[in-house]
Amino acid sequence: MGERMCEGESDSSGDRAVSSELAGVLPVEYVAFHSQHHSAYLRYAHLQLGGRQGAVAVVDDVFTFLLKVWPQALREENLHAFAWAVLREHVERWLAVLDRPVAMVETAWFAALRRTSRKRLELLESKLGLYAAIAELPERHYDVVLLTFLEGLEGETVAQLMGISPATVRSHIRGARRTLARKIGLDVAPGEEKDQ
Repeated sequence: MGERMCEGESDSSGDRAVSSELAGVLPVEYVAFHSQHHSAYLRYAHLQLGGRQGAVAVVDDVFTFLLKVWPQALREENLHAFAWAVLREHVERWLAVLDRPVAMVETAWFAALRRTSRKRLELLESKLGLYAAIAELPERHYDVVLLTFLEGLEGETVAQLMGISPATVRSHIRGARRTLARKIGLDVAPGEEKDQ
């Protein structure tokens, strides 16, 4: 299956900065956007695809496409939402070519397994069910849960990456919690429904 990264772990070999030679000829806004989003896009693609090579290839394709359409992308009502949609589309296309579902369940479970001891293995087994339930969430809830809980990003960062408001992030988290609680039979604690 290839090399794997842990939840929230950055892979410096795949996290490429724009070289200083290219930075001088590329649009300044593009270079800044690349620098701010490349690492998070790479981690997201890795969780989806399950391997570093595929994730690097997809994210390179995303940023190549964004560079080609950069003037038009800047005219979009929401650049971040546009770029996030491009990332999702490229990941989905890659999965279709591979003829396989998202690898998030096995990727996240493997990362958790590497961090656990034998005593915690039973608890980890319950995480497998949770990851499977997360994989079945609606698209927006799925992305927010993945970025917030598996990648450990703050709500403001998730909002910026996806091009949505922090209130929308909180709303998606509440909706996802309700759905997950129903699917895996957990009670939602009082107060968890409120904005965090």
